[in-house]
Amino acid sequence: MTLIRPTYSPSTDSLTVTAPAPNSIDEKLEFSIPAHPTEAWLASNTTAHDVEIWHQWTSARVYSPSLTAPFKSFFGRDVRLVYKPPMSTSMSPRGLVSNGAPKMLGRVGSTCFPDLMPVLVGNQSSIDELNVRLKEAEGVTIDVRRFRPNIIIRGEPGAPWDEDRWKTLRISPRQGEGKAKREVITLDVTQRCARCHVPNVDPETAEEHKRQPWDTLMKYRRIDEGIKFKPCYGMLCVPRGWGEGGEGGHEV
Repeated sequence: MTLIRPTYSPSTDSLTVTAPAPNSIDEKLEFSIPAHPTEAWLASNTTAHDVEIWHQWTSARVYSPSLTAPFKSFFGRDVRLVYKPPMSTSMSPRGLVSNGAPKMLGRVGSTCFPDLMPVLVGNQSSIDELNVRLKEAEGVTIDVRRFRPNIIIRGEPGAPWDEDRWKTLRISPRQGEGKAKREVITLDVTQRCARCHVPNVDPETAEEHKRQPWDTLMKYRRIDEGIKFKPCYGMLCVPRGWGEGGEGGHEV
C-alpha cells in the first residue's frame, strides 16, 4: 500500500488514486472520485455498510466493486473502497484507542474512521536530529514522509523534540499575503504518536529496512509512560473547528 498515491485536485474537488500496475507492460491503476460527495451522489453511487476497524464496527458508505476491481491483482485479494459519511445519529462511534488504559487516563473517547486521531503533526527539526543519529549508526538518512504526518512544522517553534511539550497549535496565514479573512485553525494536541515498524519502509520503493529507524528510535524515544514498548514521533491532534485548507506557508 506504500506505493498507492492519492492526489487531490482543488480545481475539480476530486481525489485521484493511482498505483503501479502489477505487470510493467500494463497501464497504471487509477480511478477518480469526488473528494466531497453530496448526499445525492453517495445515494446513487454507494451502499450503506458497517466496517470493522481495530476489532470494532462503525458505519460507512461502500463504493461499487467495479471501481476497485482493477486493484485486485495489485493487492492479491479483493478490496473495496469505503467512505465515512457525515456524522448523524445513526452512526455508531468506535471506542478510541489511546496511549494507556482508560482506567489510567480517567476517560473513554470515541471516534469513527480515524486510526487514532484525525491529524498528525510532525516536527522537521526532530527528523533532522534523528538523521544525525541514523547516519552515525548505519550511514542512512530518511525523510519525514516515512512517518506520514498531515502537517509538518519547520522553523520556530521547531527545536528537536519540542513537540513533546505542545498543548495547542494555532495555524494562520502569513501576514501580508492577502489572506486576512482566512480562518485561524486551532488544534488541541491530545497525545504523542507511538510508532510501529511502518517508518522502516521507504515510501518511494516500498522496501523495508530491517533495523532503521526503529532501532535508533527505541534507544531514546520510548518516552510515553502509557505505551513504553513503542518509540514516539509526532503529535496527534484534534481540530476545534473546520477551517479552509492550504498547501503550506502558514504560520504556527
